[in-house]
Amino acid sequence: MAKSKLVKANEKIAEKVVGGYRKIEQRAVGGYKKIEQEAVGGFNKMADKFVDNYLTKEGESVEEARERLATEQRAREKKGKKQQVIVEENMRSTQNATAEVRRKAGLKS
Repeated sequence: MAKSKLVKANEKIAEKVVGGYRKIEQRAVGGYKKIEQEAVGGFNKMADKFVDNYLTKEGESVEEARERLATEQRAREKKGKKQQVIVEENMRSTQNATAEVRRKAGLKS
């Protein structure tokens, strides 16, 4: 009988401790989320204003300008990758030619 009272008391204490911890956790996480949303929202407003003032073309909306800019960026990245492949191929070619010349000249590579 005494054990069951202790067990029940311990369970009640554990429930209250866990409940208190959950409330603190929810408040902390909720506060963080609110700060994060405000910061991201403020940044997006500034970014939209910048795009509107400096990057939009005549009659173009901010969304259209962002889409156009993203498309242009993807095209630049794709072109950059192609150029990088060409540079790497040229480097290998040059290294192979240099090694061949050194081999013919009897020099160590």
